[in-house]
Amino acid sequence: MSTATVIPLPKPVLLPVEGLSERFPVRRVYCVGRNYADHAIEMGHDPSREPPFFFQKNADNLLPAGEDFPYPSLSNDVHFEVECVLALKAGGRNIATEAALDCVYGYAVGVDFTRRDLQAEAKKLGRPWEVAKAFEHSAPVSAIVPAARLGHPSAGRIWLDLNGKRVQDGDLNQMIWKVPEIIAELSKLFTLAPGDIVMTGTPAGVGAVRRGDRVDCGIDGVATLGVTVA
Repeated sequence: MSTATVIPLPKPVLLPVEGLSERFPVRRVYCVGRNYADHAIEMGHDPSREPPFFFQKNADNLLPAGEDFPYPSLSNDVHFEVECVLALKAGGRNIATEAALDCVYGYAVGVDFTRRDLQAEAKKLGRPWEVAKAFEHSAPVSAIVPAARLGHPSAGRIWLDLNGKRVQDGDLNQMIWKVPEIIAELSKLFTLAPGDIVMTGTPAGVGAVRRGDRVDCGIDGVATLGVTVA
C-alpha cells in the first residue's frame, strides 16, 4: 500500500550506467578533502597522512554527462577539480578495509566545482563549506562503469584539460587514502548504503573557469567527460 504525501515526492536522482538501460539511483554524495599530496601543498596545507576528512554535496547537485555547467551566482572564482568517483552497491558501519571493495558497484570521473572565494571566506570565519561546494549542478559526472567489467583500478592517469590545455595531470596511485581505506574510514562516521556516491579527491592544478570555457577530463581506462561552462 502506497503512502500519500502532502507535497509531490522529489524527483529521484538517476545516473546512467555505461552499456545498460538501467540507471544507478543516488542516495548521498560524500567527498574526500585534500587526498592528493600535491593538491594539499598547492592549497597551503601539510601533505602528511593525517586522518581523512569529508564533506558532502547533495544528490541533486550531480550533473549527468552531456549537460552544460551553469556558472553559479554570488561567486567570481569558480574552480574545477577532477576526481575519481565511486558508486556503492552495498554499505554498512565499520566496514573492514579488506572488505571495502565488495561495496563498490562501479567507477566514473567527475568534477567538483567549487566557489573558491566563498570557500575561502567560510574557512576564515570557521564556517561550513556547503555554500562553496553543494550548489546546483556543482558535480558533473560521467556514466558509471561497472566494476564487474572494469575491475578496481588502483592506478591510472587522471587528467583535466581547460580549453584544450592540460592543467591537471596525476595518477590514482597518488591518493593519500586509497579507495578501500576511504570506504572504511567513511563507514566509521556514517552508515553507508547502496546508492551512495564518493568523490575521492583531486590532484594539483586546480584553477578557475569562466563562462564559455570547455572542460574535458578523464581517467585512463575508466571514463571521460566533457563539460561546457554556460
